[in-house]
Amino acid sequence: MKANDVEILVIGAGIAGLATAYYLAVEHKRSRLLIVDEGQPMALTSAQSGENYRNWWPHPTMAAFTDHSTDLMEDIARRTGNRFHMTRRGYLLVTREEKPDELLRQLYAGYGASAAKLIRLHEGASRNYSPPLSADWQAAPDGVDVLLGRDLIQQHHPAFDKEIATALHIRRAGDISGQQLGQYMLEAMRPLGAQFQQARVVGIAKADRLLVDVIADGERQTIKADIIVNAAGPFAAHIAAMHGEKLPILNVLQQKIAFVDRNRAVDRKMPFAIDLDGQTLAWSDEEREALAAAPELARLLEPMPGSIHCRPDGGDQGQWIKLGWAFNATPSDPVREPELNPYFPEIVLRAASRLQPALKQYLGALPRDRVHYGGFYPMTKENWPLIGAANTPGVFLTAALSGYGTMSACAAGDLCARAVVGAPVPSFAGTLSLARYGNKVLMDELDSAESRGLL
Repeated sequence: MKANDVEILVIGAGIAGLATAYYLAVEHKRSRLLIVDEGQPMALTSAQSGENYRNWWPHPTMAAFTDHSTDLMEDIARRTGNRFHMTRRGYLLVTREEKPDELLRQLYAGYGASAAKLIRLHEGASRNYSPPLSADWQAAPDGVDVLLGRDLIQQHHPAFDKEIATALHIRRAGDISGQQLGQYMLEAMRPLGAQFQQARVVGIAKADRLLVDVIADGERQTIKADIIVNAAGPFAAHIAAMHGEKLPILNVLQQKIAFVDRNRAVDRKMPFAIDLDGQTLAWSDEEREALAAAPELARLLEPMPGSIHCRPDGGDQGQWIKLGWAFNATPSDPVREPELNPYFPEIVLRAASRLQPALKQYLGALPRDRVHYGGFYPMTKENWPLIGAANTPGVFLTAALSGYGTMSACAAGDLCARAVVGAPVPSFAGTLSLARYGNKVLMDELDSAESRGLL
């Protein structure tokens, strides 16, 4: 295959682009396929992933989408001897509300007609709850266990804040190594003819075919392609603009930290835990004065949203933990090396310490063995992806995967590949494409924040 004359050009070598190329090459036998990216495969946003997955969403369409992705990941895990370290201890969503009616309504809505058989309620001294003692994804239960009552939650999760009154344990959920999954996909498709080229796309024109100008090794080249797949992550809207199309995507920078938990503050068998409750961070008088003096930090004195993340990283014998808090809601222009907030590590640690008080021992004393990183969530207003045909003939999208790119990449790649070759797609696929914006009833429904699934 000539690198400058291909059938399909995939722009973007993150997990979304690799998954799309993988299904095109492996499932649909497309061999004249080239992937281009300014950086190396699985860099940029894919290198900053939390590497978690879940199959619950407060809308049946997105629940079906992530369920489909989990099916595909499990299939790869079976065929590769679980090369990408898939675990399944679940997601544990907790709140101090004793009767979180709206949260439970969203839980039932997400699973739709299957809710009755998937959701199990536990109260008092329930003996029917199976704690996540094993990380084996093949042995874990499905559905959701709802733990009601402080005593019951303390029985199974004594390290949590004693005021936690409700816990939703999403069981078809856990974590994977996104890097290993992406590497496997590269290795699987290369013998079938797919190639990768490090190049920066600088222009797209339409003649009898699509003409894509790139800079590679300091030289300008033109690649001729019959089809383009825009899987450019936070730069997807920028790529679309090159062929005269505007995508409804905005980018929001979010940050995480990871550090060595030398004092074992977090149980290694704990699921990925999310404190749903908003909070006002506790600051000293001196800290409050300093924060108030900085306009970009003054918001930290106000009530903050919930969804603080915490999970052990590296398996049962590991030492690292990860903390995250996607509280930023201000869109910004994407860059390859975003400027991070130097105060974020202490901010997220302070918030996570409310859920797990043992973390307070690290306040002002974070271990030197730590990493502070961040990436952009490319997202639509409703936080649903864009998968399938663009408005420009010959262009397809695997885009706007927000903060759920790793968990949804297999499904997104599969659906986009099917759209490219004209293969049948699941019933939910149509509403994940640009076509949904012509469905006023659906868009009015999605205008509700409860459907966005931001955790």
